[in-house]
Amino acid sequence: MKTIRRLIYGEILRAVAFVAVAFLLLFFFFDLVDQLQDLNAQSALGYRLQHALLYVALLMPNHLYQLLPIAVLIGTIYVMARLAESSEYTILRTSGLGPRRALGTLLALGACFAALTFVCGDYLAPEANRAAQLLRARFTGQLTVGQTGAWLKDRQADGRSYSVNVGALAPSGEMSRVRIFEFDADGRWLSTTQAARARFDRAGDAWLLQDVQRRTLETQDPGRARLAAAQPAEWRWPTRLSSDMVAAALLSPDRMQTIGLFQYIRHLQANGQSAQRYEIEFWRKVFYPLSCLVMMVLALPFAYLHFRSGNISGHVFFGVMAGISFFLLNNVFGFIGNLRQWEPWLTAAAPGMLYTLLSLGAFGWLVLRQ
Repeated sequence: MKTIRRLIYGEILRAVAFVAVAFLLLFFFFDLVDQLQDLNAQSALGYRLQHALLYVALLMPNHLYQLLPIAVLIGTIYVMARLAESSEYTILRTSGLGPRRALGTLLALGACFAALTFVCGDYLAPEANRAAQLLRARFTGQLTVGQTGAWLKDRQADGRSYSVNVGALAPSGEMSRVRIFEFDADGRWLSTTQAARARFDRAGDAWLLQDVQRRTLETQDPGRARLAAAQPAEWRWPTRLSSDMVAAALLSPDRMQTIGLFQYIRHLQANGQSAQRYEIEFWRKVFYPLSCLVMMVLALPFAYLHFRSGNISGHVFFGVMAGISFFLLNNVFGFIGNLRQWEPWLTAAAPGMLYTLLSLGAFGWLVLRQ
């Protein structure tokens, strides 16, 4: 069995590596062409070809994370179909490679690909994406999600709650266009604070706001209230909102680490905010590496097909379409689950469970028929 595993693993690893490199080169070319269009517009800011190449290179770990399951599917289908075409798989079956043993052999290799996908998605891709965003921000000036900025909420121990809007985050960690709305325990408005710039205190328990404009509702006299305005040059606001939370609000959730997503979800839930979108993305990041196992199960039935004509491209194309439909269904379930408020873990796991059952059903039918 060691010789058989060495043969199958070697063929699959070479095929998957070839497919992955081909896809990465294709995406590298597309991303570079997209960046070359911005060179003229940002050349005055110092954005040069070497910066564009570095930026595109930093996007490759995220592309590898997204493409690895598809590369596993295409490479494994090609190897299984080629072994069936040359009757090598028939010889392997007569040598003791039964259906269960073949499934276990592929699942063991699939577990290795799943571990690689997890490392890419949870460590390499988030760090590379953060570096790429900071590199772009050096020339565009800031990191933002649009004109409206990002909204956060902080509920403090005295019962007061704060709704915070951050317009943009600079690579240095400085925030711009900051607005803070303060409410009491009963939800009544108390004050509004606007600041042109803000930075995080070194202790990590406050924000230091600059060029501040404050409007406060004063109710010292019973039954009377008045609006007071002030413009201090600097104002310190105690808060538990850290730089990671602000960055998480400004970045897409699919570019965050799993532990970072979990901590941000807890923060949203503690402040009474909806975390459905982030919960779905959290469970998708948990289940996504397991899609490599699904791809292995999906590819195994091709070893039990007969290829007499010598042309296996049609079956490989069918397998590729099945893999693409899996990822499309995965995205569709995510959007529908967010709109319909489905259970997050079930929304993320349903496509994988469905395709695993279909693959095992096809595999069992082919084995019984053979």
